[in-house]
Amino acid sequence: MEWKTKITELLNIEYPIIQGGLAHLAYSELAAAVSNAGGLGQITAMSLNQPEELREEIRKVKTLTDKPFGVNFAIGQHGRPFSDFLDVAIEEKVPVVTMTGGNPEPFFKQLEGVEMKKLVLVAAKRQAIKAEKLGADAVMVVGQEGGGHLGRDDVGTLVLIPQVVDAVSIPVVASGGIGDSRGLMAALSLGAEGIEMGTRFIATKECVHASDVYKNRLVEGSETDTAIIKRSIGAPARVIANTWTNQILEIEKDNGGYVRLKDFISGEANKKYIYDGKDDEGFGWAGQVMGLIKDIPSVDELMKRMINEAEEIRRRWS
Repeated sequence: MEWKTKITELLNIEYPIIQGGLAHLAYSELAAAVSNAGGLGQITAMSLNQPEELREEIRKVKTLTDKPFGVNFAIGQHGRPFSDFLDVAIEEKVPVVTMTGGNPEPFFKQLEGVEMKKLVLVAAKRQAIKAEKLGADAVMVVGQEGGGHLGRDDVGTLVLIPQVVDAVSIPVVASGGIGDSRGLMAALSLGAEGIEMGTRFIATKECVHASDVYKNRLVEGSETDTAIIKRSIGAPARVIANTWTNQILEIEKDNGGYVRLKDFISGEANKKYIYDGKDDEGFGWAGQVMGLIKDIPSVDELMKRMINEAEEIRRRWS
C-alpha cells in the first residue's frame, strides 16, 4: 500500500513517521536507521557541546543513509545560543530542521531565504497558529501524554490534534501517546498527516547511547509509572517516576524554586540515568506510551511491524 500524505510529500519520505529530537540520545546511528526504514530520523543539536560536533554528526548520517533526515533544535531548554549550530545545518544543507520550545521567531529570521523544511513542535493551538504565521512548513503537536517537555494546558492528544488541524492550513503531525500502528491510524483519522514518536524509538537497538536500565524500564513499566516534574517553574515535563523524581516533586511541593531544583533537573542528572543507568542519581524522559512498549527491536523491525499492522487496519476499514 502507498503511504502518501502531505507530510511524506513535504519531507520526501516513504512513511509518515518522524523520530523525536531526544536530548542526549538522537545521534547519527538512530537518525540514519529511522531514515533508512522510511521515516525521518533526527539528530539533536543542542545536546552537543560545539557546532563542529554537529557537523560531524551530520556527516556521519550522510555516510549511513542517502535518505532525508533532520536536525532538532531544543531552543528553549538550555539557554544557549543556537545560531552557530543552525549555521552548520545550513552549510551542510540539511533538508529538514525542527524547533522545540522557546520563541521560534529568531530561528525563522536566520533561515530567511534558505531552502530547508521547517517544522515546529507545539503544545497548544495558539502556538500552532503563531508557527504558521512565522513560516513553518508543518507543526508537530504534542499532547500531555508525551514524554519530555509538554504544554501547560494538560490537553490530551485526542482533543488537541483536531483543534490544531481546524486552526491551521499547514500539515499537522501528531505526537504524544503514540507508539504503534493503532496510534498512527488514530492520528491520521484525527486529521494529522503523520506522527512523531520519541519514547518508542528509545527502546530500539539503534538508540545506542541509552542504557539497558533505561530501555528495560520502558519495557517493564506501565503508563502509570511516569510523573510530571518542573510544573512549579512553568516548564512541565514527563519522566519515568523513580526515587530521584520523587525528590524533585518534594522540592516543588515545598515551593523550592529553580535554585533548589537546578541540580536535580540538570542535563548531568539526565545523563546519569539515560547513559549510566543510575536510578537513584538521575532521571529519564518518557511518555505514557511506555505502557505500550513490550520489546526492544531494531528500528527496521519496529517500522515494518507498524506499517504491516497499519495496513491490516486499513484493509479492515475498507
